[in-house]
Amino acid sequence: MSDATTIRVGGPAPYDVVVGHAVTRELPALLGSGVAQVAVIAPVSLHDFGTSVGKTLGEAGFPVRLIEVPDGEDAKTATVAAACWQALGDANFTRSDAIVGVGGGATTDLAGFVAATWLRGVKVVHVPTTLLAMVDAAVGGKTGINTAAGKNLVGSFHTPAGVLCSLTALETLPGPEWVSGMAEVVKAGFIADPVILDLVESDSASAAVATGPHTLQLITRAIQVKADVVAVDLKETGAVGSIGREMLNYGHTLGHAIEKVEDYRWRHGEAIAVGMVFVAELAALQGRIPHELVRRHRKVLSDIGLPVSYRGDRWEELHAAMRVDKKSRADRLRFVVLDGLGTPVIAESPAPEDLVEAYKRVSERSE
Repeated sequence: MSDATTIRVGGPAPYDVVVGHAVTRELPALLGSGVAQVAVIAPVSLHDFGTSVGKTLGEAGFPVRLIEVPDGEDAKTATVAAACWQALGDANFTRSDAIVGVGGGATTDLAGFVAATWLRGVKVVHVPTTLLAMVDAAVGGKTGINTAAGKNLVGSFHTPAGVLCSLTALETLPGPEWVSGMAEVVKAGFIADPVILDLVESDSASAAVATGPHTLQLITRAIQVKADVVAVDLKETGAVGSIGREMLNYGHTLGHAIEKVEDYRWRHGEAIAVGMVFVAELAALQGRIPHELVRRHRKVLSDIGLPVSYRGDRWEELHAAMRVDKKSRADRLRFVVLDGLGTPVIAESPAPEDLVEAYKRVSERSE
């Protein structure tokens, strides 16, 4: 019996996210009608899985071209994007064709960007193979590549035609990659769905592995949080009575700065985990949340194996990196903070002494 769960993402161009084991057979249906040929963009490390996806599409009658790209963040460059464009040109790709992005968040970001820019937009379906990609990168329509100036500063919004999350693919995911993805799941718990936190706290050891009893529920709940947000605020312009899609950036301002300073050697979720503790400390300093909620951040994240502190001698570099973050406005730093559990708000231009003190508390590994 299939355990497939379908989450509908609303908005101007609604689409389905299908989550479950052995759901690859749903891929042709997500592509829909009118597609003449398909390009599968996949990292070289997933050659066999990319080939398998291509075989499924071929059996459904689609001519398939496999485009292999570098692993991880090395794929998110203008050079790699140009190579993909060249491959599409060689295949005479038209607006009647589609792209399928197979892999982690870096690959789906790249595949979405290539789809958004080829002929000013062709259909794309994502098949994320990591937890991080399933609950974050593949859902919501954000695409992008990195530059020397920062992460994801070049990109566009391009809504996918569908997203296929095969839990079977997670069974071989390295443990650290699973834990990294759990940072985004926990984030969804703090900003919108505290049941996620309850599930993690009820059995943190199981939450730290892909085979835990709550895996399907944790993933579907996290995706539902993102689906609800992007349905009303796709392009992060804000929503009535809400900060809109910006809430999904909880922990990301400092987190992205850590990634940049570390030259992307830190995993995304590891950096975001530290970023969440930082903004929790900042919110406490501003009198928005009690220290108990800060301690809850530290415990939930550390119990599943995520870092909650960072070296204390990098503040100046991090501060400079945050100033070119997409969430900044002119010279004003903006942070998503909590005004209470499940109530995210924007803190604009926090007092410099609060920023320094919040970072001091993160770097001190204090409880």
